[in-house]
Amino acid sequence: MPEAFWQLRDFLDSGGWVLWSILFASVLLWTLMLERLWYQARVFPREAKALQQRWLARQDRDSLVAKHIRAAWLSRAQLRLQQAMPMVRVLIALCPLLGLLGTVSGMIQVFDVMALSGNGNPRAMAAGVSRATVPTMAGMVVAISGLFVLARLDQQGRRVLQRLNDKLRFE
Repeated sequence: MPEAFWQLRDFLDSGGWVLWSILFASVLLWTLMLERLWYQARVFPREAKALQQRWLARQDRDSLVAKHIRAAWLSRAQLRLQQAMPMVRVLIALCPLLGLLGTVSGMIQVFDVMALSGNGNPRAMAAGVSRATVPTMAGMVVAISGLFVLARLDQQGRRVLQRLNDKLRFE
C-alpha cells in the first residue's frame, strides 16, 4: 500500500470515530453535489430542450389549461433540479456539529488523563487535545467548502430554471 494511505489512516485515527464519521459524511456530501453538478450541466439541458420542443409542438399555448400545463412542467423541472439538495444542506450543517462532538469527546479524554495522572503526562494530554481539535477543523473545512458549491448549485439552478421559463413563453 502507498505511504499516503497509511498517513491518511493515521490522520483519521487521530480524530477517533468522529473523524471517520466526518469522512463518511463528506464522501456522501461530495457525491451528491457532484451528481447535482453533472445533472445541471449535462442532463437538465437535454430535458429542458425536450420540454421546450413539447411546448412548441402544442397548438394551444394561450388558454388557461395551457398555462396550468406550463406551470406543472416548470414545477416538475424545479423539483428535479432541487432533488437531493435538502440532504446536501443537512450534511453541510452536520459536519461542524460532528466536529464539535469530536471536540467534546477529545476534551473528555484530556480530563480523564488529568484525573488519572495529573498534569505530569503531557504526551497523553496532547493526544486528547489533538483528538479534540482535528475533528473540529475537518468538520469546518468540509462545511465551508460545501457551502461554496451549494451556493453555486443554487444560483445555477435558478438561472437554468429561469431560462427554461423564458423559453416556454406564452404566444
